[in-house]
Amino acid sequence: MFKVYTPSEMNETFARAFNSRTLENLVSLYEPNAILLVDGSGERAAGLEAIGRELAKLLQAPGTMVSKNNFCVVLGDMALLRADFVLRDGATIIASGSTAEVIRRQADGSWLYAIDHAAGASLPSV
Repeated sequence: MFKVYTPSEMNETFARAFNSRTLENLVSLYEPNAILLVDGSGERAAGLEAIGRELAKLLQAPGTMVSKNNFCVVLGDMALLRADFVLRDGATIIASGSTAEVIRRQADGSWLYAIDHAAGASLPSV
C-alpha cells in the first residue's frame, strides 16, 4: 500500500500504484466514501468496492503511467489537484489527459482521494 504525506505527490503516487499492477495499492489511495468519475458521463463509482471495480478495468490497460501535478492548492485539510497523465505502451500512447481531484488529510497525516475525476480537466468547454 502507498501513503501520501505531501498533497502535491498524490498523482505521482497514483501512477506508481498503477505501475505496481496491484489493485489494493490503487484502492488504498481513496477514502471509504470517496467517489470516482472516469469520464464526462456523470456516472460515478461511490465507495471502495465500486471504485475497485473501476480501477480493475484501468489495470487491464497495458503500459506504464506517468502523472504530474499541474497544480496543487491546499486549504487546511483539503487540497484541489489537477494532473496531466500519459499511459504508454512502449512508444504507443494508450491514453492521456488531465484529471481533477479533491484530496483530504486523514487523522494519521496522510492524504486520500475524496473526489477523483479522471477526465475532469480534459472535458470540453460547455
